[in-house]
Amino acid sequence: MYFVYFMENKNVVLSQFRKELPNVDEEVRIKGRKGKVLSISHVDERHINIHVNLEKVVKKGFVDLSKKKKK
Repeated sequence: MYFVYFMENKNVVLSQFRKELPNVDEEVRIKGRKGKVLSISHVDERHINIHVNLEKVVKKGFVDLSKKKKK
């Protein structure tokens, strides 16, 4: 069992206690966001840092409610 820390740009996105480790270039899904494993670094025998590249969150713009049709 390993303590796994998923990191993006030196920020910890998720920490888990896992039996298996993902491979490099494997697709992962963290907090509803798709990502790809870039590298794996072993801190010690039980702590492992996994660097991931997650897709960017696209925020929708402001919707003007006054232009909606009134019933």
